[in-house]
Amino acid sequence: MIRHYLAFILLFSSTLLCAQQIDTAKLNAYFDTLAKHDKFMGSVAFSKKGQILYQKTIGFADVAQAKKATNESIYRVGSISKTFTAVLVMKAIEEKRLRLEQSLETFFPNLPNASKITLADLLGHRSGIADFTDQADYLTWNTEPKSEKEMLAIITRGGSDFEPRSKTGYSNSNYVLLTYLLEKTYGKTFAFILQQKICKPIGLRSTYVGATIDMQKQEVKSYSYNNGWQLSSETDMSIPLGSGAIVSNTTDLLRFAHALFNKQLISTESLALMQNMQEGIGLGLFAIPFEEKISYGHRGGIDKFTAVFSHFPKEDITFALTANGSNYNGNEIPLTVLNAIFGKDFEVPNFTTYALEPTALVQYIGTYSSTKLPFKISISSNGQQLVAQADGQSAMPFEAVSKDQFRFDKAGINLIFHPAEQTMLLKQGSGEFLFKKQ
Repeated sequence: MIRHYLAFILLFSSTLLCAQQIDTAKLNAYFDTLAKHDKFMGSVAFSKKGQILYQKTIGFADVAQAKKATNESIYRVGSISKTFTAVLVMKAIEEKRLRLEQSLETFFPNLPNASKITLADLLGHRSGIADFTDQADYLTWNTEPKSEKEMLAIITRGGSDFEPRSKTGYSNSNYVLLTYLLEKTYGKTFAFILQQKICKPIGLRSTYVGATIDMQKQEVKSYSYNNGWQLSSETDMSIPLGSGAIVSNTTDLLRFAHALFNKQLISTESLALMQNMQEGIGLGLFAIPFEEKISYGHRGGIDKFTAVFSHFPKEDITFALTANGSNYNGNEIPLTVLNAIFGKDFEVPNFTTYALEPTALVQYIGTYSSTKLPFKISISSNGQQLVAQADGQSAMPFEAVSKDQFRFDKAGINLIFHPAEQTMLLKQGSGEFLFKKQ
């Protein structure tokens, strides 16, 4: 249920995809390197016209049992669930069961602004209903089962952030409400509706509403990295529902996207409504522009799972990623795969580190400020690594890669020190910012 709107930047050439252009050997080497250095666990795949051209899975389904993940492994996909839910709502509208302009008053009369909020507002995140995941106590109860009554009370308690349709504000609450609304409309569970309306018609065998992670079903666990992969807690799936409770794999995500954008699930008119963007957000979709092209998709995150799919209608190309652990810059992996898809060059990273004595780290310690950025960065040492912490942010450990140069792979940040000049150069992506030691 991550809130980012597909944060990675998609850089493509206009080169048409063909199997001969894809350097699969180099792409395999890229992922093998990530696996060797514990940088990523997950699966990636891409297709053209519904045909899978590349698929690769690395890492473990269960670290403690040393059980490796496979292309068939099933991951929680977080907010990608919203695209499925939006399709179900559009199908109900096509069946004349619901209307986009219908208000919430008949379904949830006690919600703030219920009479003013429409289904379209929920779908496009323009309802103003506050996101329940932003509530201060969310992480104290997110692993416990919740009933519809309890979730409605939690959402109602959260109130509104703004007047309906006055602006856009991403909120998981919107899609939990749409889940309950679908269940009331069909008189069936969301899990049943998903199977009958989407999964069975297009042959999705590994997509369903998740529950407690079950290794017997080829489901994987999620992990953070801290001197080794550390098992994450599990959000109880009775909470996110159509906002983030669906599980799937890259094979099914590719098939789903191909079916959706080739009008096998909903009409041309319904798809056009989903693709109509207001402040960058459609109905269960986001637009990702690059050069003269546009792709559509969604990103998801729940616990330590992350996922993304992106479809390019003109080329009929789809990319999908599911992950259960990352110790690397989340932007780099999609960019690398997509560069490979479009015949652009990419680098296999070098994770060689540089041995520094703990006493050598002392010269970098201090507080640094920049004339171009409104915050200071404190540099300290944990005895083995440098630790950088910007004002109001979490501390980040940096590995030495050469004399005076350190990196934090997870955020793609490099720090280059010039001790004699008392300066530090911060590099991230194409940005470079000079800091002076105070």
